Amino acid sequence: MSEPFDGTERSLGQLVASATAEMSALVHDEIALAKAEIRQDVKRGVMGGAAGIGAATVLLFSLPMLSFALAYGINTWTGGHNGNGGWNLAWCFLLSFAANVLLAGLLGLLAYLKFRKVKPPEKSIASAKQTAAVLGSVKPHPRPVQEKAAVVARSSA
Repeated sequence: MSEPFDGTERSLGQLVASATAEMSALVHDEIALAKAEIRQDVKRGVMGGAAGIGAATVLLFSLPMLSFALAYGINTWTGGHNGNGGWNLAWCFLLSFAANVLLAGLLGLLAYLKFRKVKPPEKSIASAKQTAAVLGSVKPHPRPVQEKAAVVARSSA
């Protein structure tokens, strides 16, 4: 026969409860780690976006200089540099404007064609719905009450 229960061994129910509590703690720690990593990536993304907006602003404010240079370049190319007059500066500026509008139109068309191909992440949405359906039928197991020092020590270890 088996030896009498002396209190030092744990029953199957206690072992399952302990394993469930540890698994729950592991999942919570993994979620905390994922949140920390995402927070760090978001900070990097915000800094990169701010730098990109700054660069775009500087580029936007430099476009008038490009237009002036293009207009005076057209005037020089048509003979304005040797005293013969070349094309009228108004026509040169109008041609410079037309070149900028054409370039903006081509870039806008390219952006439209690229954005038209963007679709919602259907596989991820389906997977998330499937996971939610599975987790919706699972009953939670409460974690045992522990001291805060023990929880912090385990999370940081």
